[in-house]
Amino acid sequence: MAKEKILVIEDEEDILELVRYNLTKEGYIITGATSGEKGLKAIDKELPDLIILDLMLPKIDGLEVCRRLKNRDETQKIPLIMLTAKSDEADIVTGLELGADDYVTKPFSPRILLARIRAVLRRRKEEAVKEDESINIDDLKIYPGRHQVLVENKPVELTKTEFRILHFLARKRGWVFTRYQIVDGVKGEDYFVTDRSVDVHITLLRKKLGPCGKYIETVRGVGYRFKE
Repeated sequence: MAKEKILVIEDEEDILELVRYNLTKEGYIITGATSGEKGLKAIDKELPDLIILDLMLPKIDGLEVCRRLKNRDETQKIPLIMLTAKSDEADIVTGLELGADDYVTKPFSPRILLARIRAVLRRRKEEAVKEDESINIDDLKIYPGRHQVLVENKPVELTKTEFRILHFLARKRGWVFTRYQIVDGVKGEDYFVTDRSVDVHITLLRKKLGPCGKYIETVRGVGYRFKE
């Protein structure tokens, strides 16, 4: 059974209790807070293993809470899942750019929320994977040290930028990244890419990867992710 401590910051009591009930059944230790201010105070008392954060909060809203947490050394690496209304695409993008790990739209299924929590916690544990370690996903093989990509054991010629984008996404499978996050993740003296050119690079990548191009998914209104 899970024993991770999860802080749920949600001002609607019925939703808070719904989340508490379902996650407690799975063995998680749940603490609730009904405002951004109370949530920040709860974090100051004890650091949770994961935070579920509603964006529509009184006084200090969810985006501001996220911003404060990601700007503090002791809290910036705590996994954070946003709860948001379906129409809040702009808020989703902003939250992801601030450093949130994932999002769940309201109304939501407790089973989907649970799956997202498990995935985020699992990915955090896998983040220790070294930059130069090879990545093997079915018929796709990525060798960072050799700057080589194989599809069905055949080499694929990629530009430096295409390789960096592919490696960046594949290292964190299932994570959703905005175009700006992709730019930040691959930028460097030898890798020039802008948020406007990301779509072009993704299109070329999919074409060059052939049957493995399907692994790069478009998340409408947000950005891209590498399929888990």
